Amino acid sequence: MKILLVGHGRMGKLIEGLAASYGCEVVGVVTSRAAGTALDGKGAEVAIDFSIGSAVPETLSGLAAQRIDVVIGTTGWQAHEGACRQIADQAGIGVIASANFAIGLHIFRRAVREAAARFAAQPDIGAWIHESHHAGKKDAPSGTALLLRHTMAESGYTRPVDLSSTRAGSIPGTHTVGFDGPSETVTLTHTVRDRSVFARGALDAARWVRSKKGWFTVEDMV
Repeated sequence: MKILLVGHGRMGKLIEGLAASYGCEVVGVVTSRAAGTALDGKGAEVAIDFSIGSAVPETLSGLAAQRIDVVIGTTGWQAHEGACRQIADQAGIGVIASANFAIGLHIFRRAVREAAARFAAQPDIGAWIHESHHAGKKDAPSGTALLLRHTMAESGYTRPVDLSSTRAGSIPGTHTVGFDGPSETVTLTHTVRDRSVFARGALDAARWVRSKKGWFTVEDMV
């Protein structure tokens, strides 16, 4: 399968290095600084975007015009999700978007969803989320932490959820969801040991979304 990489930072380079082992050929690379301009799709079947959030709507529009399916792994564009969905729908392409492409994280989300639903019925149980990433990660809290908080709210846990972040060293990514009562504490933790897990998940997503029509998340894939 022919893929176009949009963004050639840490994640783009990891995807490029792993592509062949997933039966994929990288036919073009667009740097983050060029993302959002008139893109040459290079005959790609799927584009994987780990560029910058502000460029996503324009980049998606350019890819959609070339009928290229898209994997969106960058964050910071969600305020424009409605317009992006409309672009994908009008073009009849497949888009799979997620703040986190670690497959285990989305199974972890299911455990969080169940716990939040159960603890929602216990009024004396408080909750928190803590996430830690490498010093170079710009957004805090992470998109994944916000996704987890949204998952809890959807499950019926509508009380405040304290959310905190750590940025230090080379931490690939850890997310902990905790519930605390008068006499007990429950914590659920997902830890990434190697950033390649995100690249592998994005390549799995690229193969999955090829030739589909619609807007999807990793939850659909798993």
